[in-house]
Parts: sequence; C-alpha cells; structure tokens
Amino acid sequence: MNVLIIKLGAAGDVVRTTTLLRRLHGQITWLTQAKNTVLLEGVKEGLKCVCWEQRNQTKGTLYDLVINLEDTQEIGSFLKLLEYKQLFGAYLDSGNSLRYTDDSRPWFDLSIISRYGKQQADQLKYENRRTYQELIFEGLGSRFEGDRYCLPEPTETSLKGDVAIAAQAGPIWPMKRWAYYDELERIMKRNGLIVNVLPKRSSLLEHLGDVWNHRCLVGGDALPMHLALGSEVRCVSLLLVPVHGKFMIMVFRERLFRRCSKNSFTNADLRSVPLAQSLWERWQPRC
Repeated sequence: MNVLIIKLGAAGDVVRTTTLLRRLHGQITWLTQAKNTVLLEGVKEGLKCVCWEQRNQTKGTLYDLVINLEDTQEIGSFLKLLEYKQLFGAYLDSGNSLRYTDDSRPWFDLSIISRYGKQQADQLKYENRRTYQELIFEGLGSRFEGDRYCLPEPTETSLKGDVAIAAQAGPIWPMKRWAYYDELERIMKRNGLIVNVLPKRSSLLEHLGDVWNHRCLVGGDALPMHLALGSEVRCVSLLLVPVHGKFMIMVFRERLFRRCSKNSFTNADLRSVPLAQSLWERWQPRC
C-alpha cells in the first residue's frame, strides 16, 4: 500500500498523528514543515519524510490513500496535482471551496471548515470527549486502542530534575499562558523538588531530551505535553478552552491518555497554591 500523510504543523499535532504509523503499512510518505522533519525521520522503517518546500517530490506517484489533515487553500490546491485512489480529509471542490470527505467528518466537523459553521463547531469541540486519535481512527475504519506515539531518539541534555515547567504558550494561542508558573515553581522547590523551567532550544530533539530528563511535566503548550505523553513522563496540562475562556486541568499519568481529572477554571481562579498542594499530595510518593 502506498500512503501519503499531509500534516504540516504544529509540531505537537504532528507528534500526536504519529499513532497512525502503528497501523499503516507499506510505503508511507509524510509531507510536513521543515522544522518537524527531525521528529519523523527514522521513527518507522520505510517512512519517507518530505518538507513542504520540496513537496514536488510527492508528485508522479499513484497513492492508494492520501490522508490530508490540513484545512488550507494552499494545500487543497496542491492536492489537485496528486494522483490517488482514495482521499481522507480536506480538499477543494470544483468551486475552490474547502470541503472534507464524509469519512473524515468525526474530526473535521469540529474544525474551522466545519459544515456546521464556526460557532457550532466550537460548541461541538467543547462538548467532545473523544481523543483526536479516536476520531481519526474511526474515520479510517479502525479503532484507536492506545497506540503509542512514534518518537525519535532525543539529543542528550544536562537539564535534569523532578518537575519540568513548560511555561511558554505557542504563537497561535498566546493567551493560554497560565499566570502562576513562577509561584508554582517556588512552592515546589520549597517542598524539596528539583524544578526546571524548560528553555527554548534550537533543536526539537534537545527539547525532547529535556522532557525525557524529568519525572513530571507541568505546562500549557501542546508540544511538550505530547512529548511527555510519548516518553511516559507524567504530565499535568493547563489547557485553555478558547470558546469559554476557561482552563482545563488534564492530568496524565501511568498510561498514555489516561485522564485523572478534567475541570474548568478561570486564570484568576486557578491559583498555584492549591494546584501545587494537589500535585504534592498526589505525586510526592511516586515522583
């Protein structure tokens, strides 16, 4: 089987999509952003990774299946230049409007190009309790069973400790940054834990190495969260829900995608003192 996956970014989204590599067989080509190629190279035998700038390398092949998880006009236009037997995901119709295949509805009904419109799509997203992988796997006619991420070997770094804090928010949702990371760091250090704020690295493999070197990660950005989940590092994620301006605490431990709590708070409500106390009581014997 000859498969093309189109998933450019963000890096955390690319990582969580690698679960597909556990199920797909044959010749697989992945079209992604140049910065994300280091996260894919060598993670599966026979996987060919192509950066977007060299996308013409993917032409001239008849694909059995194209999985397009991007929802932009540019990628939809490029898709028209490819040959394939089956498409899953977004495409441009004859009027150059973005549409998506019926089998990809579980995921794209929640997206910016949802057939229901943005307002209802946001509400559907807020109410959704299934994981990204469950939605994608269902559309592809399979069932997600906790398939692990495929990650490369990290670059060794000297930053090591008990708790890693990923305080930076990504560029798409800068308001996601929680207001009390500094206070949380002070409290955890007073409890005798070695706490490090993850620095900005020039290489994603160094960033992965930093995450590997800690036993717990606390943060609000998707990339370090997914790197932690794929590395069996216990993870607490403070995720902003843009629809309602609330934060959700997502506690992952012991197994990938095992949710221990999911509650909503405003930034002002969610002070670091009760969170630090909760973390200490829950994890201190284990960390």
